[in-house]
Amino acid sequence: MKIIHTSDWHLGRTLYNCRRYPEFEAFLDWLANYIIENKVDALLIAGDIFDTTTPSNKAQELYYRFLCRMAGSGCRNIVVTGGNHDSPSFLEAPDELLRVMNIHVIGSARQNLEEEIIELKAVDGKVEALVCAVPYLRDKDLRSAIAGESIEEKDKKMIEGLKKHYQDVCGIAEKKRKQLEDSQIPLIAMGHLFAAGGQTLEGDGVRELYVGTLAQVDRNTFPETIDYLALGHLHIAQKVGNSDKLRYSGSPLPMGFNEGRQQKKIIEIEFEKRDTVISEVAVPCFQKLIKIVGNLNEIEEKINEIKLDHPDAWLEIEYTGAELVSGLNDKLQKMVADSELEIRRTRNRRLVERVLKKTGAEDSLENLDVYEVFERCLQANEIVPEQHEQLKSAYREIVTTLQEEDANAE
Repeated sequence: MKIIHTSDWHLGRTLYNCRRYPEFEAFLDWLANYIIENKVDALLIAGDIFDTTTPSNKAQELYYRFLCRMAGSGCRNIVVTGGNHDSPSFLEAPDELLRVMNIHVIGSARQNLEEEIIELKAVDGKVEALVCAVPYLRDKDLRSAIAGESIEEKDKKMIEGLKKHYQDVCGIAEKKRKQLEDSQIPLIAMGHLFAAGGQTLEGDGVRELYVGTLAQVDRNTFPETIDYLALGHLHIAQKVGNSDKLRYSGSPLPMGFNEGRQQKKIIEIEFEKRDTVISEVAVPCFQKLIKIVGNLNEIEEKINEIKLDHPDAWLEIEYTGAELVSGLNDKLQKMVADSELEIRRTRNRRLVERVLKKTGAEDSLENLDVYEVFERCLQANEIVPEQHEQLKSAYREIVTTLQEEDANAE
């Protein structure tokens, strides 16, 4: 049995207000062709299918067109789990219809944990694998709030709740495997979370999950009975605890210029009973993103190189020259005027530094996320450093709660 693991499509995401539908469409066409040509039996999508809880009509069109194409292919099963960017109710709305096509959607945690276990079946109807389709687990799924709890107590409950959820779901799946009288049926689990040691990049849009507990969600959180764990949330393809069978697939498209140099991947798993052969499959680059940093001469030299190597690239340019250059945008636009290169963002470091010296202000708001803004507030209000971590942890918890309420809104 051959399975593809992918996640974090973020359909509908923009880059500096530029829509990226051609890239998403190109990726989905490539993925569909790969699945068909390589006779893939099942597809696992581990969360963050869409970039927002209210995806655009075009994003929805791309998603459902892909699913319809897969339903008519040799791919017998698709399992979709919700991520922190997804609306559980939106994902699950067409559940009855999709199930007829062997497309299983688990947008949020189930009270009846058996509903999170999906049977992948062969052409003859025999069960080939069991999937514990665990979606992004929200605070309410993991613990009961008690007035007066300390942050440490909340963190401990979050970890215990997460571990118990996986133990319970996998325990039910293990019983099912025994009932099927075939101990060699593989047990696969899915998840959308931040595991210890996970690699991220600045500006990748990855929100902090499981507030205050990031360093504690490690490979020991997951039962040993799992033959493969398909994770989503982090955009860099990587292993958890250096284990071959616990993996993030990463996002298939670069979500920003800091991801532009990454080789994006999907993960292919071949099962021979419970033995696995795991390989990383390179995803083609559908739109080159290049970040240029330097003075005017260095920038011009790099642009001329890019014109030859990547004539239709999108550029993010940061000027760091010693001289203060007026009309920088005009000068840069002249450099790309005879090409198909597009400058998506320009940052004049020298101008910013000059303004900061005069005003004492921090970086512009558009360049900061909500956590950085809060940290600036702590500094501006001269909060003693000893209190920073506790206040930041409380703030992250508030932000996460608000995001979860948005995701659950009907």
